[in-house]
This record gives sequence, structure tokens and C-alpha cells, in this order.
Amino acid sequence: MHIYGWRESTAGSRGRTAGESRERGFSLLEMVIVVCAIALLALLAIDRLWAMRVDAERVAMEQVAGSLRSALGIKVANHLAKGDMSGLRALEGSNPMDRLSELPQNYLGALADPDPASVAAGSWYFDLASRTLVYRVRNEDYFSSSLGPPARARFAIRLVYEDRNRNGRFDQAVDGLEGVRFAALESYEWTN
Repeated sequence: MHIYGWRESTAGSRGRTAGESRERGFSLLEMVIVVCAIALLALLAIDRLWAMRVDAERVAMEQVAGSLRSALGIKVANHLAKGDMSGLRALEGSNPMDRLSELPQNYLGALADPDPASVAAGSWYFDLASRTLVYRVRNEDYFSSSLGPPARARFAIRLVYEDRNRNGRFDQAVDGLEGVRFAALESYEWTN
């Protein structure tokens, strides 16, 4: 009997018709394939997530370095506008973090001759002995430089001058001072 789109079953109380077969769950093979596919997707996601962590560290380090370059540029412009060349010379070897109005949270301050291995990974510090700003890399396996372990990048404020007497150092009486720059002391590379 057919009432408002409802059909009465002739197969008994379960509601199956004579031509319908009983539904089954996943077979063992299907289950293994699904589990393998999920595991593969999870591995790909974890690998990509790790790469994103390395990229985030690289970008954060470069952002701080860029902020320091900008702050130093403002300071240099002030000295040049005043004709204060001695002020420019005084910037060489100074702590670049002193130029920022707000310090990064991972800046540890000025340290007297620190052992880089004892410094927390992912931190900046100013080495008072070498007069360099150092970033201690967290993801060491994805960073390379000419420095030995632990992985780190060193930066400093250096004079830019025309070395007329070719002695490798600035001599005020002979060389022409052109400005200062914030630069890495050794080349480095992030790999991913």
C-alpha cells in the first residue's frame, strides 16, 4: 500500500525489500588504506608546520635587523644634518638595540663575554667584549654560517669610509667618512 510517499516493506520488520542486501562495515583492506592515507597526510602537515616554524624564526630575526637598520638610519641622518661627523664615528661598535624605542622580548641585554652555547636559543644579546649584536638561532639544523656551533648570526655597526691610505681602518685625517651601516659580520643562510 502506498500512502503519501511511504511504501510498506514486504521484507519484514527491518524495512528491507527483497532485493536489498545487508550493509556491511569497512573491510580490513579499506581500513588499512584509510589509516595509511591519514598517516601520510599527517606527516605532510607536520613537515610543513616545521618549515613554517623555521620561516617564522627567519622572518622574526630579519624584522629585528630591519628595524635596527631603520633606527640607525634615522640617527645617521640626524648627525649628518648637524654636520656632526664625530657623532657618526661614536656609533661604531655601539649597541644597536640602544636605538630602538621598544626592545624585542627576546633581547637579553648587554653581556660581558658570554659563552654562546649557554645563551638561550632564539635570543638576541650584545656581546660587550666583541662589540657585536648576536642572534642565537633556535632551529640550528636549518641555518648555516662560517661560525662554529652553536648557530648564530653576528651583526655590528661599522663605519663606511673611503680608505684612501689602504690600511683597513678609519683614519680621520686621511680617509673620507661616508656614513655607518648595520651589517652581518659573517654571511649566513637559512635553509628549509
